[in-house]
Amino acid sequence: MSLIFSTVRARSDIAVAVASSGIAATLLEGCRTAHSALKLPLNLQTTEQPICNIAKYSAMAKVLVASKIIFWDECTMAHKRALEALDRTLKDLRNDSRCFGGALILLSGDFRQTLPVIPKSTAADEINACLKSSNLWRYVKKLQLVTNMRVALVNDASAEEFSKQLLLIGNGRVAVEESSGLIAFPSNFCNFVSSKDELINEVFPNIIDNHKNKKWLSERAILAAKNKDVNDLSFVIQNQIVGTLHTFKSIDCVTNEEEATNYPTEFLNSLDVPGLPPYNLQLKIGSVDIMLRNLN
Repeated sequence: MSLIFSTVRARSDIAVAVASSGIAATLLEGCRTAHSALKLPLNLQTTEQPICNIAKYSAMAKVLVASKIIFWDECTMAHKRALEALDRTLKDLRNDSRCFGGALILLSGDFRQTLPVIPKSTAADEINACLKSSNLWRYVKKLQLVTNMRVALVNDASAEEFSKQLLLIGNGRVAVEESSGLIAFPSNFCNFVSSKDELINEVFPNIIDNHKNKKWLSERAILAAKNKDVNDLSFVIQNQIVGTLHTFKSIDCVTNEEEATNYPTEFLNSLDVPGLPPYNLQLKIGSVDIMLRNLN
């Protein structure tokens, strides 16, 4: 995608790049999240026919009208109504009744990965929110990448085997246990551990001597599905580092002083909002932490 992006810009044409997640947006130069760039509504689940909040004579409208191509990375994570909102907006901005106002849209993603997250929903709700359930999907021309470039460039036999195993799991070709409904990983899929302490020692061996080595730290990480697990692991790892533990608490207050009695500090501190750090941040000198940027 970066190659196509650079080619379009090298010809002095305009290419717009958006992504469904902030992490994916950092991988492309000049890329922004779809909600930020396209001004998508936040309540896509409840709005039947959403549109992008872009004025017709605004700077962003002029960019969308003049753009040769619009990239949408990790589109499979987006709600189908987000794409439908872009379709309605481009038709209006370009005064063109064709699909997306005649603009070229390049969608990239993998439906084996995370689908749209619908709070308090069923599997059927998530599938219904998926792009494939949109009436626009029939206009999409599907191109499939078949060569794993990482394997081809490195020529690593173990990486090729791991790639094939991932595809088998993603395509649902791994046997499912009838009693639990879970799958069993192949014995050579990865290294298995029996406890969190063993996991930490495998990923961060001898962390006391190596925690100040930035290159060593950049080559290893522990991923978890829930923030609680991440915080628990981080607390255990930090305790292994020699030094004083410094505690930084957030400033929790309400804008309306009359509401202070309804929202005590203890209640505000108990909130664990996705996308925001915990109210109690504990660090040691040498600790690695991701700081918020562009908060305003």
